[in-house]
Amino acid sequence: MAKELKREVSLLIYKESELDTTTLDLINRARSAAQNARAPYSDFQVGAALMLSDGSIVLGNNQENAAYPAGLCAERVAFFAAKANKPEASVLKVAIAAVRMDANENNIPAPCGSCRQVMSEYENDQASPIEVYLTGGSGDIMKSNSIENLLPFKFSSDQLGD
Repeated sequence: MAKELKREVSLLIYKESELDTTTLDLINRARSAAQNARAPYSDFQVGAALMLSDGSIVLGNNQENAAYPAGLCAERVAFFAAKANKPEASVLKVAIAAVRMDANENNIPAPCGSCRQVMSEYENDQASPIEVYLTGGSGDIMKSNSIENLLPFKFSSDQLGD
């Protein structure tokens, strides 16, 4: 008989008034970054803001292109920029905002699979969890204590072997 392998995903849901000012500032920076996204095709503007261990904030937003695969999501723009400009700093938190959404427990602005994989590798490399805050332009704010929670059956370099 088959054996079931099960992993649960758990998000905490907050109202803005329940968050500390540092986290709320990070979320607002992600929302502002989304306003500058290049999204002429989807009109789906997403911003990401990373808080690094050195206290700096790195922003990213989605960049669409007529050759669709050539575009890039906000999360990857921010993570790649952080590693390029602050290679020694680790990522403590990331806020991701999809500004044309009203976020709630039935409408979560979750990162795509490619972004989850990239963020997972950064979390794995730094050997410490990255807090993730997901929200829209308004509504609830969802928190995950780790990217692993968003990608429970992740592919990692451990599987590549020697």
